Amino acid sequence: MIKPMTAAAFAAMIALSGCLSGGKSNSAADAAAQSVGAANPYLWRATLDTMAPLPLVSADALGGLVIYDWKSFEGAPAERIKATVYILDSRLRADGVKVSVYRQVNTEGTWTDAAVDSETGQQLENKILERARLLKASEIG
Repeated sequence: MIKPMTAAAFAAMIALSGCLSGGKSNSAADAAAQSVGAANPYLWRATLDTMAPLPLVSADALGGLVIYDWKSFEGAPAERIKATVYILDSRLRADGVKVSVYRQVNTEGTWTDAAVDSETGQQLENKILERARLLKASEIG
């Protein structure tokens, strides 16, 4: 079960994600990326926007994999989280993104793995999908 402080940190991260990167994507680049079987460009941009509060370790647009590093939040300094996002389809689909979240707690100076609420990954997936739909709508409109 996720602790209240960690839940607050995730809530802040999700809230911040809606404020980030309001720009349009490059249609020609997006079309080219899709033609070579790359990750959906809307899901890709939405992932980077939504997960921006976490430090980026690796991003592979062709493979659809984004890896984030550990981060502690002010409200819970003895806890840290990291995430991996898998973009599973070149189309904008509800099942086209999967988020895996990891959590550790600091016990007497040693970071140890801790449970993560099963809803956390799903909530982040929903935020990414919501952001991707907004990006697509802004390009069409």
